[in-house]
Amino acid sequence: MANILLIETATEVCGAAIAVDGQVVAFQENTDTQSHATLLTLQIQQCVEQSGIPLRDLDAIAVSRGPGSYTALRVGSSVAKGICYALDKPLIAVDTLQALAWASRASWPHMTQTTFFAPMIDARRQEIWMALYDAQLREVVPAQPFILEDDLFHKILPAKIWEQAGFSIILSGNGSLKAGSYFLAEETADGGIEKSSVGYLSHLAFEHLKIGEFQDVAYYEPFYMKPPNITIPNKVL
Repeated sequence: MANILLIETATEVCGAAIAVDGQVVAFQENTDTQSHATLLTLQIQQCVEQSGIPLRDLDAIAVSRGPGSYTALRVGSSVAKGICYALDKPLIAVDTLQALAWASRASWPHMTQTTFFAPMIDARRQEIWMALYDAQLREVVPAQPFILEDDLFHKILPAKIWEQAGFSIILSGNGSLKAGSYFLAEETADGGIEKSSVGYLSHLAFEHLKIGEFQDVAYYEPFYMKPPNITIPNKVL
């Protein structure tokens, strides 16, 4: 059996879980917090106690790689890398947007070959980070920032999608809450997945483990999408 510790800190959600062969057996999550650094290690300890699986018996550590909050991603990455170093465990990085797409696909009752998934993360102001996946979770449009504007729908979709009769696009993630009105209502639907969750990492992390797709712990960096917005206060004269 494969035991994987899952860590999610890409957005306002902070969570930890332990999955066995892709099935979550212990789960701790706060869905609206700015205290990732305070909560995460406590959540991991609670998962260890809940599952009865000590950290030394893990086969890998999986972390949500982003895009997302710069500070929050660094918290998840630092904790994951620390455990990997201490216990000599491999590191798995799961794309945050793909995990949202996987959750949408798993819960969507009307999926066809012309169903596409558009996970979105709120990048503040009038911007979202979004990718587009097909029914097999193959990347159609790579993750990138988009400014919310009236013709966004037409700019995002490749021509080959418009050629498919009856196509539909399932929106998910916290970015969909403000971006939904910029998409054509007849071709899009709310997938019911409004936020990221550590549980969404389980299936993809297990797939990475099975093929041995690991990160170099020493050089791994989260997918920040954009550099941090750092301001320097005016000097007091």
